[in-house]
Amino acid sequence: MADFLKGNQLIAELEKIFEEAEEQLVIISPFIKLHSRFIDVLKSKRDNHKLKITIVFGKNEEDISKSFSKNEFDFLKDFPNIEIKYEKRLHAKYYANESSALLSSMNLYEFSQNNNIEFGILTKTTLVGNLLGDRIDSEAFHYFEQVINNSEILFERIPLYEDKLMGLTKKYSHSEIKIDILSKQLGSKIISLATEKANHKIDDSNIGFCIRTGVKIPFNTDKPFCESAFQSWNKYKDKDYKEKYCHYSGELSNGETSFAKPIMKKNWAKAKEKK
Repeated sequence: MADFLKGNQLIAELEKIFEEAEEQLVIISPFIKLHSRFIDVLKSKRDNHKLKITIVFGKNEEDISKSFSKNEFDFLKDFPNIEIKYEKRLHAKYYANESSALLSSMNLYEFSQNNNIEFGILTKTTLVGNLLGDRIDSEAFHYFEQVINNSEILFERIPLYEDKLMGLTKKYSHSEIKIDILSKQLGSKIISLATEKANHKIDDSNIGFCIRTGVKIPFNTDKPFCESAFQSWNKYKDKDYKEKYCHYSGELSNGETSFAKPIMKKNWAKAKEKK
């Protein structure tokens, strides 16, 4: 069930979300300034390539360093599996790992934690779908999933793996920066993600698009997600959940696509030829 938190209990549960994250850590806050104890917790997870960290921050469009400083970025950018996104309208705060989530009034900002009157609602993921806490968790997860998907990606580092035993297993090799707009943009105006995408032409005839994030992936209607999006979808496994992009063309689908139907109807004929 959902629990109401305040004061020291709120800080303790937020720290616990960081500590217990092994597969997923979601941080959504307009302002990001890590408290020293959160830094200490994250340091212990720096080599965990299985932990996907997703950060969304906002506000201060003309000078984003007021919301997300270079110090925080320098600390976080070396984590092997991380994406950092920006949403200028963001005011909500949400913190989650694979088993619990915190909806709160509190920014991930030391001043807020030390000086403001704040509260939080803690929810747990359960196996019983009709519990109040589980409903809140599910609804919040889907809502903030859309916030994440609709935010501009400014930085992404992904883990890379080597095939072992004839491809039956994979071994972590290293991580690689896939997108880095943030390094150049701290302290200046955000460049639109649409502009960034326009600078990269698609030259692979077998390319497809993740139906949740729009990033380029191999064309495979049985696997229409990139790895991070699949991990997100796999939490609830809703095959009919409305997604954002067409797997064939990469264009916005306005909810027409899903895991069960990853290609827009108008593209079916062309997609069959691509198969």
